[in-house]
Amino acid sequence: MSRIKEFNLPDLGEGLTEGEILAWLVKVGDTIELNQPIVEVETAKAAVEIPAKWAGVVTRIFHEAGTVVEVGKPIISIDTDPGAGPAPAESPAASSAPATDEAEAGLIGGPAPGGRTAVLVGYGPRTTSAKRRPRIGTPATSPTATTPPVPAAGATALTAPAPVSPAPVAPAPAVRTGPVLAKPPVRKLARDLGVDLATINGTGPLGSVTREDVHQAAEGAAKPAAVVPAAPTAVFDASREQRIPVKGVRKLTAENMVASAFTAPHVTEFLTVDVTRSMKALDKLKARPEFAELRVSPLLLVAKAVLLAVQRHPMVNSAWSGATNEIVVKEYVNLGIAAATERGLIVPNIKDAGRLTLRELAEALNALVRTAKSGKTPPADMAGGTLSITNVGVFGVDTGTPILPPGESAILAFGAIRPTPWVHKGKIKARQVTTLGLSFDHRIIDGELGSKFLRDIGTFLEDPEAAMLSWT
Repeated sequence: MSRIKEFNLPDLGEGLTEGEILAWLVKVGDTIELNQPIVEVETAKAAVEIPAKWAGVVTRIFHEAGTVVEVGKPIISIDTDPGAGPAPAESPAASSAPATDEAEAGLIGGPAPGGRTAVLVGYGPRTTSAKRRPRIGTPATSPTATTPPVPAAGATALTAPAPVSPAPVAPAPAVRTGPVLAKPPVRKLARDLGVDLATINGTGPLGSVTREDVHQAAEGAAKPAAVVPAAPTAVFDASREQRIPVKGVRKLTAENMVASAFTAPHVTEFLTVDVTRSMKALDKLKARPEFAELRVSPLLLVAKAVLLAVQRHPMVNSAWSGATNEIVVKEYVNLGIAAATERGLIVPNIKDAGRLTLRELAEALNALVRTAKSGKTPPADMAGGTLSITNVGVFGVDTGTPILPPGESAILAFGAIRPTPWVHKGKIKARQVTTLGLSFDHRIIDGELGSKFLRDIGTFLEDPEAAMLSWT
């Protein structure tokens, strides 16, 4: 067996066909260990680090960072027995990229067919002496015709008289050779004053001659015509455009959103809720010892409200199966939380979130957010979602009409919480208010079910402590 082993890009999940190399974590000559992370690759699902399949020394890296590689193509070769002496030379066919220290056939300076050297036209070995092309309008003469004769030995050299410089002559005014831009009244004025328009530098729009220009020329003003700089021309081309390749997570998200938008008939309902008591309940949670080290946000209570509402309306947590013409009701809730990352929108989910306690749910939310921000969310965390929440309130947005993730029947938009004048106990007071937006698949969820589900979420958020005592 060869000690030089090529490591191919593996299938990182769910039939992905390609991945983009984001960064190499090793370089040629490095000694690596088994399962040591060697490269970071972005697929249509997420960015992941790939571990080494063998221990040894890196002998070749086939693709630079930024290259999109098909699954199954080699990306690195490893000498698995570096202590056995010099490594055998790799076959040229084994590499998918040319070596950087050799000239490639057909390139400038490299070998070409027939043993020649590839050069550009006009470059390469000089085979003839250069000749100066005669100036236009000058008779072609031999090189010696323009060279003064060299006196023979013993002959007296004749000295030519020094040329006399002519007296300086004032330059004649420049005469325009093209058409002159001027309005008919200006042309008539020029004729009356005996002024040649072709001798005037126009100061009007597009260089046109104005009445003032004609009067100045007629009076022989010493002041030269003012030169008005031309207004910059607006350019609308590629020089003022930016092109961003659509690939990886952003490409998959776009495909999923288009498929969902034109497959599931979306309906969106809105509910504005007084969440003042929810904000007070959060303050109580933060003061409890078991939540001391956790980040507790309003999203925690929204997630809990959704999970409890699902228990009261299980049909919401379902999927439409076009292949079998069935509605599949899930008895587990994989709660998706939409997260904006540098690589695009992802929706990782908390597995079996309905079985978690409030503290466990808080821990899961914290871990999900940390992983998403680091860009290390694995594909498994984004698969199998059943119901989702998108927190647009963190961007100061009141609410929205979210698009369903593929395979899900409902998604809740959670808007910003703002102090708002609100009628409370018969009086107008400043209360903490938010707006919820629920989009759902109308093939599964009709208006009544969607309205009841959204109403229950709002009821929980209006008084979470009372709801948890009565619903659980």
